[in-house]
Order: sequence, then structure tokens, then C-alpha cells
Amino acid sequence: MLDKIVIANRGEIALRIQRACREMGIKTVAVHSTADNNLKHVLLADETVCIGPPASVESYLNMPAIISAAEVTDAVAIHPGYGFLSENADFAERVESSGFTFIGPPASAIRLMGDKVSAIQAMKAAGVPCVPGSDGPLGDDVDENLKMARDIGYPIIIKASGGGGGRGMRVVHAEASLTNAITVTKSEAGAAFDNDIVYMEKFLEEPRHVEFQVLADNHGNAVYLGERDCSMQRRHQKVIEEAPAPGITEKQRKRIGERCVKACQEIGYRSAGTFEFLFQDDEFYFIEMNTRLQVEHPVTEMITGVDIVREQLRVAAGETLSIKQDDIKILGHAIECRINAEDPKTFMPSPGLISLWHAPGGPGVRVDSHIYSGYKVPPYYDSMIGKLIAHGGDRDAAIARMKNALAEIVIEGIRTNIPLHQEIFQHAAFQAGGTDIHYLEKRLGLV
Repeated sequence: MLDKIVIANRGEIALRIQRACREMGIKTVAVHSTADNNLKHVLLADETVCIGPPASVESYLNMPAIISAAEVTDAVAIHPGYGFLSENADFAERVESSGFTFIGPPASAIRLMGDKVSAIQAMKAAGVPCVPGSDGPLGDDVDENLKMARDIGYPIIIKASGGGGGRGMRVVHAEASLTNAITVTKSEAGAAFDNDIVYMEKFLEEPRHVEFQVLADNHGNAVYLGERDCSMQRRHQKVIEEAPAPGITEKQRKRIGERCVKACQEIGYRSAGTFEFLFQDDEFYFIEMNTRLQVEHPVTEMITGVDIVREQLRVAAGETLSIKQDDIKILGHAIECRINAEDPKTFMPSPGLISLWHAPGGPGVRVDSHIYSGYKVPPYYDSMIGKLIAHGGDRDAAIARMKNALAEIVIEGIRTNIPLHQEIFQHAAFQAGGTDIHYLEKRLGLV
């Protein structure tokens, strides 16, 4: 087993990784910016290394500084968490070429799945259902592009091959707008992602966002851990996630899950990963794969009992997965609320000193957060300061426990989006389950 690792991240996910390491007897090195001297995992780490000033580009995105920290502390591996460098194939390569283990998939898999065109081609080869589209980069032949769009059927969406997170895409509702949309998206993609390749897909108007969690090792073993519904979104950012997805049958779960497993084996994937789909009219359509640990992994852990971070560490150490597909049973229902330091109405960030913090409790309640009374939320990073997870015997029980937890939680000194979560849990549409990805923005009057 790995004896010491560098946690190349911050906040709640860094603390989550550290907890798994401590359970397994693995020493941790916390790398941090000058703004994060008082982060909880930094205070608890076996060793700490300051890698730069607050700006991410000079600290958490500074590859040489992170690798140097591993060298000076005699660490053997680096866990990137999520965000920052977690899906950077160049970083994974540099970690490995420097003699350390990258706790994640191989660079080749990150690169393959990070390019949306090559990812779709790989998924089709593995039998994973994809959105009808161009099946490759769009060329400069205007007539050919117009014909393709007619064959697919409007509305269509133009997407940047190197895009993600809601960036680099443009919806086209009529033929007259198509050529200009392609030109503008190519230009924006080249500037934003240094890759101006774009492709075309059918635009699904009222889909849900349903994703499948997978784990794979270096020995050809792979499993799926069921699915999550992440449709409650604002500006392509997830707000609430739940597992299993309401209304998905065991037959559907097995069909898509097995295809995801096959895809992992065919592309040589290892570690944790997530296949993201749009789900509409009882059909799944692959959109992308996240080649890292997801923010919402706790809901899957709650319904399966599988410690996903522990499995990541085992796989990185060269061991086989500790579970087989037949071992995985879905028990009950779990829901996660992302707690952000932001105004619940304007969504403006609200950094500052937390004067009082009280965590909720009770059966089935889990809190993943790095905050504490007296902690000062810095203004330099993502506004998420924690995740509140509730698990129950069924969805109604999970909702009831989450309502209790949201009533109990106390965060004073800054504004948070807790009132927004409390409002959502009163919505009849949310309580019924199965809302589409546009529901929340329409409800909030943002579209």
C-alpha cells in the first residue's frame, strides 16, 4: 500500500481524501496556498508544504511546485481530488514521469475522454448510446453542414470538442443561424480551449442529467455503482444530486452500467470515473466522461456502502478492486445538497469569517465540510464550503431527513445558499422527482 501521498487540492475534498488515508494508515502531505494556512486538512496533515500565493495558477495549478513537494517529503503518490489539475493529462504524465503514482486514470484515458469528439467515437465503439450528431469534427463545407443538421433535425447544438462545464456550446433553432453559429463557436473554442474543433448534436429540449459511477483497476476488473440524478442545476452547475435516479429501472441500470464497464475495459481505464448522460423519453445519450472523483460521490457511497476514495487508493497501489459486480446492492436513497458561500438570491459569492458553525446530525445524515467556527472563507476559490448528505430507506425518507438537516445546520457570519435548498425541498415537482435540467432556472426566472 502507498505509505505517503500528496493531496493536491483544498477544502472539503482534501479533507475527505485525508480521512480515507488516515483510516488506511497512509501519511498525508497537504500542499496549500498562503491563503489556506488554516484549512482543516492542513492542520491535520502529517506534513505541509506551502506551494504559492492565493492565485490558483501560482499554487494549486502549479505543476512543478506540487511535484517538488512530493520530492522533498518523500511521498510516493499524488491525489488530485476534483477540479484544478484532476483532469489534466499533462499533469498525470508529469507525475508519472517524475517517478510518482498518479491516483487517477492513465494520461491516455484522460486525453481520450477529454476530447469530446474522440470520446464519442470511443463510446460508440463500446456500444454506449450517444446523442445523434456529426460523429466527428465539422468541416468547412457549408452545404454539407446544412444537410447534416436537416438530417438530425432542429434544434441542434454546436459544441467545442475541448469544452466542458457548460462552456463552448451554442443552440441553433433554425437553418438561417447555423453557419454563423459554427463560425462563432469555433472562434470562441480556439480562444478558450486552444482547440477550435467543433461538432454537432441533436439538442434535447427537456432532458434529465443521469450519470453512472464506475471503478476500474489495472487487472481488467471494472464495476458500475449505479446511477445518480444531477438534474437540479443552475448555469450548468449542479445544486442537488441524488441516487438512485428516480424512475430508472433495474433493467435500464444494468444495460447502461454494463456498457460503461465495457467502455472502461476497452479504453484501458483505471480508478474512479463517471459517465454522464442526458436522459429523455426513456433513452440514455452519452455526453461526456469525467475522469476523476466527482463532487457528488457521497450519495453513491451511501446507497452502496462502497468507499470510492479507498478503492482509488487501492487501485493506485496496484491492488485489485475489493468488490465484484455481484457484491453491489443498492440500499435506500441518498440526496446531497451543495452548500455554497453565496447569496441565495443573487448567487454572488460571500467570503468572510464564519462566526458560528453547527453541523446537523441524526440517523442517515453525513456532512462533508472543512469549515469550523472561526474559519475565514477566502475569496479566491470556488464558493462551495461543504456538502450535506441524507440517506433513508426510500426517497421520501431521505427527503424528510434532509429537511431536518437543513433546519438544524447553522452557519453564521456569511451568507449561504441554504435558504435556496429549503425552498427547493418544498417544491411539489422536486418531491415528485424526475425534473429536467432546466427546471430550476425556469423556477428562479433565470431563463
